[in-house]
Amino acid sequence: YDNVDLNYIKDNNIKLLITAKANAVAVAEHVFYMMLCLSKNKFTYDLEVRKGLFKENASKITTMELFKKEILIAGFGRIGKNLITRCLAFEMKVKVFDPFLSAEEIKKYGGIKIENLDDGLSSADYISLHMPLNEKTKNLINKKNLTIMKKNCILINTARGGIINEIDLNEALNNNLIWGAGLD
Repeated sequence: YDNVDLNYIKDNNIKLLITAKANAVAVAEHVFYMMLCLSKNKFTYDLEVRKGLFKENASKITTMELFKKEILIAGFGRIGKNLITRCLAFEMKVKVFDPFLSAEEIKKYGGIKIENLDDGLSSADYISLHMPLNEKTKNLINKKNLTIMKKNCILINTARGGIINEIDLNEALNNNLIWGAGLD
């Protein structure tokens, strides 16, 4: 409901309902699908097959495994909790940044609580964002912390666009500070 004028609907006695639990599994599965596609370089392989150049170029395409890799789940609500079970099935190391949950709560799900977002960003192979857009989360991912991420880290935002400062992200991609999947 980010784009809903809450004052207007309140003043006009309009009811607003959200389906909070409706898509948590679907989003978690989508994140995991993206991690697999990007790690296995699915889009490049597909393009090479369609161009008829697979045999010639297959050995030049790099891939990586999810096995034993580190993911930072930023925001540990319904989606984050669904995502962690999929990550643990691949024996990934799961770190969680959520200032509203205790280390004990996160540990119950198999994760490790990160108190400082930058610590988690700097060591993660994958980062998945799952939080609302508000004053505290707007531009949470910015120039400063984009540059501390691993260059080949895969950043997935299925939350809200404003959580990542898009100008800073564009600059980091254009200046080759981070790797952009499918952009090279």
